[in-house]
Amino acid sequence: MSLTGIIGAMDLEMEALIDVLEKEECRTISNITFYKGKLFGRDAVLAVCGVGKCFSAICAQTMILEYHPDRVINIGVAGGIVNGLSIGDIVVADDVVQYDMDTSAVGDPVGLISGINIVKIPCSAQVSEKLSEAAETLQIPVARGTVASGDTFVAGREKKENIAETFGAVACEMEGGGIAQACYVNHVECAILRSISDGIDGGGGDYESFKHAAAKNSTAVLSAFFRGCEG
Repeated sequence: MSLTGIIGAMDLEMEALIDVLEKEECRTISNITFYKGKLFGRDAVLAVCGVGKCFSAICAQTMILEYHPDRVINIGVAGGIVNGLSIGDIVVADDVVQYDMDTSAVGDPVGLISGINIVKIPCSAQVSEKLSEAAETLQIPVARGTVASGDTFVAGREKKENIAETFGAVACEMEGGGIAQACYVNHVECAILRSISDGIDGGGGDYESFKHAAAKNSTAVLSAFFRGCEG
């Protein structure tokens, strides 16, 4: 049976899943605790990585080397950066960009990741489609598109609009880019599932008010995905 890795940045994004995981093993590596066991009857390894792309990449790389997952899914909350997304809506990434990666001074496109020489890191089409279907079964609105990652909590409308226009992105967060890059260079399937905690006009206040409700939605969708997946 295949093994799925699940990574969230914060306890609130992962605690419900960790609570229901039938734990077989618990290890702390590089100050990150990895929980391995059965989740809704499926083999899984879960971890809370911490905030930001460095922590998320460390977590994903360690998970890949130590547990050899067939796929890694990043869950949690995100900020909506286009009109039409409401608090609690689900975004499933088709691909992910690192909006703060910028070597344009030497002639590169903004967002180009040196070494792999792409701007948009692709996500698994198959896993992403199944996550979208899981959201639809719960009647939670779901959008597909580019998710933008960077080491900034983006609160202002002007910055959100700039990221959306530059990369064609629909949501922004702080971990997906690091996880996707680690998966890409290791040839591991990756998917990003995010629930909107603040809209294009919202900032830190909206996030603090709605982050728990948004995290609950992303957890519910992942639960439905696991119950409906095969293998």
